[in-house]
Amino acid sequence: HNVRMSAEPPHVAVVGGGWGGWGAAKALVENGCKVTLLDAIPDPTGATPYLTPSGKPFEAGTRGFWFDYPNINDLVAQLGLQESEVFTDFTNSSFYSPDGLEATAPVFSKGAEIFGQRIPELPSPLGQVAATLERFERIPVADRVTMVGLLYAMLDYTRDAETFEAYDRMSAHQLFIKMGISKRLVDDFIRPTLLVGLFKPPEELSAAVAMELLYYYALAHQTSFDVRWIRSKSISELIVAPMAERLAAATLPPAADAADAAAAGEPALTVSGGSFVQSLDLGDGGGVVGLKYRDAKSGEVKELDGLSGCVLALGAKGMKAVVGGSPALAARAPELCRAASLDSIDVIAVRIWLDKEVATRTPANVFSKFEALRGAGGTFFMLDQLQGNTEELWGGEAPQGSVVACDFYNAGALLPLSNEAIVDLLTKELLPSAVGAFGGAAVVDAHVQRFPGAVSWFSPGSFLKRPPLQTSVPNLVCAGDWVRMGEREHGAKGLCQERAYVSGLEAANALARDGRLGPERKAQHPVIPIRDDEPQVVAGRKANAAFQGLFKPLGLDSPWVR
Repeated sequence: HNVRMSAEPPHVAVVGGGWGGWGAAKALVENGCKVTLLDAIPDPTGATPYLTPSGKPFEAGTRGFWFDYPNINDLVAQLGLQESEVFTDFTNSSFYSPDGLEATAPVFSKGAEIFGQRIPELPSPLGQVAATLERFERIPVADRVTMVGLLYAMLDYTRDAETFEAYDRMSAHQLFIKMGISKRLVDDFIRPTLLVGLFKPPEELSAAVAMELLYYYALAHQTSFDVRWIRSKSISELIVAPMAERLAAATLPPAADAADAAAAGEPALTVSGGSFVQSLDLGDGGGVVGLKYRDAKSGEVKELDGLSGCVLALGAKGMKAVVGGSPALAARAPELCRAASLDSIDVIAVRIWLDKEVATRTPANVFSKFEALRGAGGTFFMLDQLQGNTEELWGGEAPQGSVVACDFYNAGALLPLSNEAIVDLLTKELLPSAVGAFGGAAVVDAHVQRFPGAVSWFSPGSFLKRPPLQTSVPNLVCAGDWVRMGEREHGAKGLCQERAYVSGLEAANALARDGRLGPERKAQHPVIPIRDDEPQVVAGRKANAAFQGLFKPLGLDSPWVR
């Protein structure tokens, strides 16, 4: 911030305080902009931890950090934090059904094993197949072999934009049938994986996005499926809070013109929590010049004006509210109306404190095929194993037993249940069915939080309706894991913290690149790509494209998609 600028710093509003919003705020502040970040939660900076009514720590959902998260890893390094202090080790994950343990995902980066012997990292998917031979306890080899059809679809779905859109119009369920994937493999492994990865079952998901998720998280490289978790407290406290603190310490650069120099030395970032943005105001030139928001404390509707740009880092629910309150924006940007028409997914997060410690095979676990889930995906995480059973996990009280974080996704059919019924469902049915030792533990404390419409739903045919990075409004850009980034597309896919963060960086970069921040602020925040595809995948895609290209003029390419 020592460079003298010739004009007053541009003022950009960032609407939404998730990974996308904070990514945009970081890139904008570092580019010498004045930024106001608005979010509905009381403190988006992470400085004020969320506590239950009894004073215990709580986080809305348990989110993993996969092996291929280079930009978030780089952020942690930029903040001067040690990965070993922020993240747990990479951990195994187990899948449980009413029949017992179905499968355990190995940690490939630690050196996968076959029958007690360590194996080197092998080309994908050979390494994954080899390492899961003895860990997929109940799924017969004959069913696992049917995955071959899916491997071919993964070579085909990105052949060109037209093919991708055809896969997007099909449901993942339809694709699995057409490619001959065994029902047992789908029901026991792929369905629960999608329910906790994209939060919907295969029949309600775009085949293209399901392919993206399975490839990015599991098949791109042998180590792609490795995942770790936050080591203590919450993601907001360990990563967002130090980032927000650093950005809050930045000041606006001095201007060469004395008349515009008054802003110099002012904080570059203002964070406005408890702020529900209701509408965007467009100026005579068609760009965003201001916005209106309701203050949660006072109930007043307030205005923020003099804007040079705006980043909408919102999901479908927030987009509905903003576009619905902005007739001029709706007329100017039909693509945002289409985005606002998309539905979203309900989530329930539960944390349970028990009177005794329960030993489990792995700290991260998935529920599969339980009728009591009512169609939801379910996970349970042993926080006492991941974070250490300390007084911090018990809100200052002496630790007694295990602390379990449980999340339900696609949870619309569970939302009407009372808090007590949801806790009973977990402690009296689901958890003891997965690990019998839970049956001997009593609940000391519990907390349930509902998040209706909180998560993006990648439904069949939704791709072209998802918001683009750059909208029809010249100084309005979008961020979030559902945003289509076009030529700036990143390899991180699906409901993904890395993807959301990168989209925020790219949103800020788009404003700078297009001159919306002034001629002196065109700096581009670096974005680190994920690892290259392995040579056999690249070769396979090229061969498939050439083969299908021969038949396309005859209308015979990819007969399973239209």
